[in-house]
Amino acid sequence: MNQAVSAFLSRHNFVRHVDIDTVVDSILYDMNRGLRGETSDEDMIRTWSNPPEAAAAGKSVIVIDAGGTNFRSCLVTFDALGKAEISFMEKTKMPGVDKELPRREFFDQIAENLEHLRDKADSIGFCFSYPMEITDDGDGILIGFSKEVKAPEVVGCRIGKCLRDALAGHGWKKLRRITLMNDTVAALLAGAACPDPGMKYSSYIGLILGTGLNAAYIQPAIGSRKDFPRQIVVCESGKFRSVNRSDFDVTVDSRTVKPGTFYMEKLCSGAYLGPQSLEALKAAAADGLFSEKCSERVSKLESMTLIEADSFLHGPYNTSSVLGAIMAETGTEEDYDRMYQLLDAIMERSARYAASILAAAVIQSGEGRNASKPVCILCNGSTYYKTHGINERVHGYLEDVLTRERGLYWEIISRDNDITLGAAIGGLIERK
Repeated sequence: MNQAVSAFLSRHNFVRHVDIDTVVDSILYDMNRGLRGETSDEDMIRTWSNPPEAAAAGKSVIVIDAGGTNFRSCLVTFDALGKAEISFMEKTKMPGVDKELPRREFFDQIAENLEHLRDKADSIGFCFSYPMEITDDGDGILIGFSKEVKAPEVVGCRIGKCLRDALAGHGWKKLRRITLMNDTVAALLAGAACPDPGMKYSSYIGLILGTGLNAAYIQPAIGSRKDFPRQIVVCESGKFRSVNRSDFDVTVDSRTVKPGTFYMEKLCSGAYLGPQSLEALKAAAADGLFSEKCSERVSKLESMTLIEADSFLHGPYNTSSVLGAIMAETGTEEDYDRMYQLLDAIMERSARYAASILAAAVIQSGEGRNASKPVCILCNGSTYYKTHGINERVHGYLEDVLTRERGLYWEIISRDNDITLGAAIGGLIERK
């Protein structure tokens, strides 16, 4: 059975066990090209900021978290000891997901989403989870949307300035600044602000593996401090192209809003793992990998989400899932095993690429050589934590490629409300 699945995957150009060391080397080469200003897949975006040295205390900041399909907004207030309280939290849909929006309507919808927070603070920490060029005053110029957001007129805009103008039109009076950041930066800042008691870290990384995929890390100074000072860098890891794409990936990519882009993200993140699974299963049915009755039912599937594919992996014999019900009615023991192996191969590949991104970020940081001061990696995203086997596999792969092979130490952590907390901290960083 294992041979049949391996042969099927090979015929469709799916590499079942990606070599992580090779991918790490390729990512590092691309990262350094980007840092030197040469052509690279990843944008390697400078943020002109570092984690603050002191805890926030006695301040309030409005937080916006815009990414994926959700738009969240709230007020974060830090007490005299720096403990954060979150209030006025609201969640709605991200503008531009349901239909294409012109620039003015895009920002007007954001302003309407923030009406409950009008003038409750003079600063906004805006976690805008799309590729941006960060300016030295904390604004962000949109490079392009991902995650199927449709608002092409917004590309090239200064997001903070456009939002400030929209809020002024909605009656805001006391707004002083809007600070833009990526969700990976917010995750990194949350990790830096909330260490476990008694822990010290040598550096920090933020990883997002949810609807999309990206990472940020702290890059040491390059050359003179004036040329490239130490700062947080957003990689835009999802744009990395030196990956092996199977027939299933090519088909899924061709149906996206922007085919031929975000190769790595489309191999790893939650928005695409479901469609990949569907293409693999339908190809398997067409190739006769399943029994006749099972193939007939699988071939009629019209759509699949990651949740549905993952439900089968968590409980193959649970008939409450779409695939579990099909298998209970038509599947043989061999069908169960082959379907499980196919879906597991897709999730395992995601874990290998995620581990490659993290390993490259740790190596590039130049830290983690002291076991008592590891690199802190804050991971965020339902795909990372909830998808079958990904979390555990990433840990195992990092243990091999970083600690055993290179003597580098790291620790993966999670925090409640991490993006909200990190965005609040980022919104309070003073710019020179």
